[in-house]
Amino acid sequence: MKLFNEYSDYLKSKYGEKVYKLPVNIPCTCPNRDGTLGFGGCTFCSDVGAGFELLDNSLSVKEQLSKNMEYISKKYKANKFIAYFQNYTNTYMNIEKFKSFINDAVMDNIVEIAISTRPDCISDEVLEYLNHIKNHHHVNITVELGLQTANYHTLKNINRGHTLAEFIDAVLRIKRYDFDICTHVILNLPGDTILDTIETAKILSVLKTDQVKIHSLYIMEDTEMGRAYKNNEIKIISKDEYVERVIVFLEHLDKDITVQRLLGRAPEEKSLFVNWGMSWWKIKDEILSKMESEKRYQGSKNK
Repeated sequence: MKLFNEYSDYLKSKYGEKVYKLPVNIPCTCPNRDGTLGFGGCTFCSDVGAGFELLDNSLSVKEQLSKNMEYISKKYKANKFIAYFQNYTNTYMNIEKFKSFINDAVMDNIVEIAISTRPDCISDEVLEYLNHIKNHHHVNITVELGLQTANYHTLKNINRGHTLAEFIDAVLRIKRYDFDICTHVILNLPGDTILDTIETAKILSVLKTDQVKIHSLYIMEDTEMGRAYKNNEIKIISKDEYVERVIVFLEHLDKDITVQRLLGRAPEEKSLFVNWGMSWWKIKDEILSKMESEKRYQGSKNK
């Protein structure tokens, strides 16, 4: 029995060989940063967003992909790649600019385009254009949606600017097309309990999202959550509790949903808290070891 449905296995089965994700950084922002919904973004999001390992967005999409492709090809003898539009909200811009960026990602050896965005920033125009790209250029499309948690009280507290309803609406509209959907979740947000972990897994299973990316919360210096952390206004669960939450989440997750990761990484510079001061792979090993010894696996409680 497999412990969980691992992303690398899924890609190898789908494309016949190992596939590598190439991050793309384009100039964009979020509606809760530019004043449309609010300012400052999510309370955990720093000025670099999730893009601390990205190339500078002054480089074109083709330049970024070409540089990364050359490096990965030489290092791993890779032949197939995913263009991953990663940072901030990549659909939150003028539709013609969006089309131009996506079109530039259509290159030899790019077998898939993945777009990271918010559930309240999915328009019919965006979906129709992505469908055109898929059908005309024969490249697969994945839409990565940031949900973080099913607890709408926590969503409000972290200044997400959307609720669970917008996420459900986005999934239903994307499902009209032959795209994959990957949902991002954070399992140790302040205020969430293990019941929220279970409920989030159940909702993703009911909606039949294709993939999930599990993040562990990290706290940066230049954020609202960083201020609260330094003032002892929030509490972070223990590493052992996080390990248990990941396992419980997987147990309640449909066995067919692909799991991209079990926890995340963060830049050391200006970080106040990240992975309990441990290497991410050591925590991953703990999760897998506990699952194996206790005979717990993905989907075992998803009935």
